[in-house]
Amino acid sequence: MTTNDRASPILEISNLSISFFTRLREIPAVMDFSLGVQAGEAVGLVGESGCGKSTVALGVMRDLGVNGRITEGTIRFKGEDLGAMGEEELRRIRGNEIAMIYQEPMASLNPSLRIANQLMEVPMIHEEIDAEEARRRALEVVSDVKLPDPERILKSYPHQLSGGQQQRIVIAMALMSKPSLLILDEPTTALDVTVEAAVIELVKGLGEKYGSSMIFISHNLGLVLETCDRICVMYSGEAVETGVIDEVFNKMRHPYTQALFRSIPLPGADKNERPLKAIPGNFPLPHERPPGCNFGPRCDYFEAGRCDGGKIPMAPLAENETHHTRCLKFDEIDWDAPLDALEKKGKVEPGKVVLKTEGLKKYYEVAANALFGGDTRTVKANEALSFEAREGETLAIVGESGCGKSTFAKVLMGLETATEGEISIGEQSIEGIPIEERGTETIADVQMVFQNPFDTLNPSMDVGRQIIRALEIFRYGDSDDERRQRMLELLDLVKLPRDFAERMPRQLSGGQKQRVGIARAFAGGARIVVADEPVSALDVSVQAAVTDLLMEIQRTEKTTLLFISHDLSIVRYLSDRVLVMYLGHVVELGATDQVFTPPYHPYTEALLSAVPIADTAIEKQHIVLEGDIPSAMNPPSGCPFQTRCHWKHEVADGLCEREVPPIKDIGDGHQIKCHLGMNALGRMKPVISLASDD
Repeated sequence: MTTNDRASPILEISNLSISFFTRLREIPAVMDFSLGVQAGEAVGLVGESGCGKSTVALGVMRDLGVNGRITEGTIRFKGEDLGAMGEEELRRIRGNEIAMIYQEPMASLNPSLRIANQLMEVPMIHEEIDAEEARRRALEVVSDVKLPDPERILKSYPHQLSGGQQQRIVIAMALMSKPSLLILDEPTTALDVTVEAAVIELVKGLGEKYGSSMIFISHNLGLVLETCDRICVMYSGEAVETGVIDEVFNKMRHPYTQALFRSIPLPGADKNERPLKAIPGNFPLPHERPPGCNFGPRCDYFEAGRCDGGKIPMAPLAENETHHTRCLKFDEIDWDAPLDALEKKGKVEPGKVVLKTEGLKKYYEVAANALFGGDTRTVKANEALSFEAREGETLAIVGESGCGKSTFAKVLMGLETATEGEISIGEQSIEGIPIEERGTETIADVQMVFQNPFDTLNPSMDVGRQIIRALEIFRYGDSDDERRQRMLELLDLVKLPRDFAERMPRQLSGGQKQRVGIARAFAGGARIVVADEPVSALDVSVQAAVTDLLMEIQRTEKTTLLFISHDLSIVRYLSDRVLVMYLGHVVELGATDQVFTPPYHPYTEALLSAVPIADTAIEKQHIVLEGDIPSAMNPPSGCPFQTRCHWKHEVADGLCEREVPPIKDIGDGHQIKCHLGMNALGRMKPVISLASDD
C-alpha cells in the first residue's frame, strides 16, 4: 500500500455529524468528524464500543436505516457528494466501487445458495456481465483469497465451510467488482488468532494487488499497527487523534490514546510488578455527554473551567501538521513522564495441589449422517490430558477453537462425564459424576465465569436477587438477612456500589455484568474458578479492570484460576503457567516464561507469531499456518499437528505421520509433545523480540 498520491483523497469526510432519532429525543452518534483516505491507503479506525466507528462506516455506505440521518457535513467519494446522490446512483457505487466486510460472515451469506451463485451475483448485477465471465471471476477471487480446491468451494453451501473460510468468501465477494474503497468492520473478531493472522495477511496482500483503499475498523491496536498506514482514534462520537501509525503509537498526544495503551498488556507488563491501569469511570451515553471535552470526566489532566468550557476543535501539532489532536493541553502535558507507580501486588506462591488430571479422555459417539443416522463415528475431543493445578495459581489453557479447551471445562464442571482417566479435587474423584449427582459442596468448589456476560444473567431479576439465589443454592447462611449481607459483601468484592443490588441487568454495562457474574462464581467460596474467555466480549479499557479484579479476588481467596483464552497477550500478563492444547492433546506445558521463550512446540511458535502486538519496538517472526485445524472426528495419524507443521522435515523416516510423539521434559517441568530432537529445538529463535535485538 502506498501513500504517495496526496493530491486528491479517494474519500473525504468533512465535519460529519450523524444522529439517530427516537420518539423521545435526538441521539447524536457522530459529531464534527473529518477524515481523508488517499488512493491505496489503509486507515485504521479505533475506539471503544459505542464510539461511532461503525456509524461512520454506515454513513459512508448511506445505510443508516430509517432513524439515522446525516445532520451536518459532507462525504465525498472520488469528488462526488454521496449525500446528494439518489438511490440509483448509490446502487451503482455500493457493492461495486465501495464494498463493506462485516464482523459476522454468516450475516452476509445466504445459507440457501451455493457460494458460486452468491459470488457471481455481484458483477452480474453491477456490471451486467454474463454468467460464464462471472463464474470465471469468482474462481479467480476464490483462488486469490487462498481457499483450497476453489471448484469444490464454489459448489459448497456456507454451512459446509469453517468460520475462517466463510470470512474469506465474504472478502472474495467484496473483491468481485474490484472496489476502489474497502471498509472492514471488525472482520476478524469471531476468528481464532491463527486464522486472524492468515486473514490479515490476505487483506494486506489483496490491498496491494487490487489497489483498493481501506478503512479498517477495530478495537485491536495490534491489528491496526500490522495493517494500516494511518490511524484515527475515536471517543464518544468524535475523532480525538489522527496521524501516521508510527507518530500516534510513539508520540501520542491525546489522553484517551495514552489511556488506551496503558490498559492493554504489552510485553513487559506484569500483574504484580507493573499492573495495567484501567481507565476510570464509564463511557458516557450519547445523551449524557459532558460539556467541553467528552473524555474530561475520565482524564488524568482535566482542568475545570478550561476543559469543560466549550467545544474543542481538532488541532494540528506545531511540529507535524499531519498529526491532529482534540486536546487543549497537548503541548503542556509531559507525555514522557513515567506512569505514576501503581500499587505493587504481592506474588501469590502456589500452595498444595488442588486439581489433578490424569490420562483424561473424552470421546463422543456421533452419527456419521446427522439427518439419516447410520454408522457412528468417534469424536476424540480430549486425548490423555495430564496436568496439575495448585492453590492460588493461574493456569492458562490456550489453543484454537475445536482443540478441546471447553470440553475439558465441561467435564470438570460435571456437564459431561469422562470416557477414561481421572479428575480429582483434593481426594475426591469427580470425572464420572454428572452435576445433578454432585453434592452442594462439590458444586460450590468448582465455578465458572462465562465468555458473554449478556447471556448469563436473568433479565427479569435484579442483581441482588441473582446473587442471593446462588447463595441459597450453596446453602449459605441460616437466614435471609445473612444472605443479603453476604450479597452486599460480594458486591464490595467485585467493586460495584451496593445500590447496584436494586438494578436490573439491562441497566448495567458489559463490564458491570461480568462483575456480577464473577460475584456469583465466588458466592460459594469456590476453590477452582474456570474463566472461559471472560474478557473477550469486553472493550480493552474494561478488560484491564476485570482482569485485575479477578487477580485481586484470587489473591484474597487463594482461588485456583483456570483461564481459558486464545489471547496470548493477556495470558502472558496474568498466568503463572500455560497449557497449550491442539486437537485434544496437551502439546506444551510450562511456566509462562518457559512457554514464551524458545524452544517451543511448533504449534506454540505459530500461535505466538499470530498474536498482534501494539508496540512498534517489537519484531515478530512471520509464521502463517496453512490449512484449517483437522476434524476431531477424523484426526490425522501420528502427531496431531503434523499436517500443518513447518518443522516436520527435521524428523526422519516419516515418524511424525506414523506415531503420536511422547511427552518430553526439557527441564524444570517444561514439557513438549514433539518428535523434534533437542538439536532442532535448540535452533529455534525467539518469535517476539525487541527491534533493536540481534
